[in-house]
Amino acid sequence: MIDIETVAADIVDSAIKVHRALGPGLLESAYQRCHTYELRNRGHRVENEVVCPLVYGNELMDAGYRIDTLVDGLIIVENKTVDSLAPIHEAQLLTYLKLKDLHLGFLLNWNVTLMKHGIKRIVRELPGIPKYPGSRPK
Repeated sequence: MIDIETVAADIVDSAIKVHRALGPGLLESAYQRCHTYELRNRGHRVENEVVCPLVYGNELMDAGYRIDTLVDGLIIVENKTVDSLAPIHEAQLLTYLKLKDLHLGFLLNWNVTLMKHGIKRIVRELPGIPKYPGSRPK
């Protein structure tokens, strides 16, 4: 069984390695390809530009949503090259997590001096698990 935290650590470590080698200033697609290369070299199953259909009523619809990277079928990675991450980027990732029924994703903003400042971990609330320590599920 794959440990999600081990996969998450590899995603972060690989992103830092790619960013150290390339620095900021390239297109999202360049970082995505290099990040995919690093993750595959670590033995992960990586899919890019994954179609993320929308279910409305009883119909499955291709509404044009594409997940940048899906790692081991567990974690979504969305790549950005922006001045700063915005709430809309988080909303986009949360929507993809919901549509794929997943719970962990990363926003990677490659347009930073140090990659650690461009990594945002997003967790979709797990059913039955309190969001805040000490709180109880309803």
